[in-house]
Amino acid sequence: MKRAIFIAPFDELSEPARVVELAQRAERRGWDGFFLWDHIDYRPPVSALADPWILMAAIAAHTERVITGPLVTPLARRRPHQLARETATLDRLSGGRLVLGVGAGSDRSGEFEADRFGEEPDMKARAKLLDDGLAKLQEYWSGGFEPRPVNGTIPIWVAARWPFKRGPLARARRHDGVFPIDQERPDALGELIAAVGPGKDIVVTNRAGTDPTPWAEAGATWCLTGFGAQPTFDEVARAIDAF
Repeated sequence: MKRAIFIAPFDELSEPARVVELAQRAERRGWDGFFLWDHIDYRPPVSALADPWILMAAIAAHTERVITGPLVTPLARRRPHQLARETATLDRLSGGRLVLGVGAGSDRSGEFEADRFGEEPDMKARAKLLDDGLAKLQEYWSGGFEPRPVNGTIPIWVAARWPFKRGPLARARRHDGVFPIDQERPDALGELIAAVGPGKDIVVTNRAGTDPTPWAEAGATWCLTGFGAQPTFDEVARAIDAF
């Protein structure tokens, strides 16, 4: 099982240089990945946010080994052709170290963003935009645009919530992995793994200090250490150093 740091680039960690410093620290300590939340805005008390795509470019340019990516990008608010250019460029900058996490958008904080910026509020409509966007992305990556990603494509992890809805699970079966949000019990992973089929990445998140062994035994292929919506530099650094 691989291990990664997973942070919201909010408030104290909306400062780009500090996030890059943490990513470099994680690489030196032997972590396998460094992933970021992807939001334009967030509900209070969060007040400051950094753009995760600019941060991922900086991370890619200042590291050599760690995998990075957004967890997760709501494709309903993105233009697939622009995202195709951004992801292919970032993948090439990183030497093929990009993973794209995708979802329809949260029913919670996502509704706040949709309300504020006039984006599509209906979850079914967002799911349709997500599926259409994924099809277009893969068309562009496979030769519709040049240059292509380093390995010809980019791994896609699909977000799902427990209890798992059929749509996200069907989507995950068509792609490379599943990211179960708010999953608290490793013994529930068996049902998820059966639903998405063999050979997929199973990506779980836990607080710092959580023993990853039960998750690995249950079938998780990635265990992310997360910190909530207002992480501090010091707490993330402590978790990195404790690896």
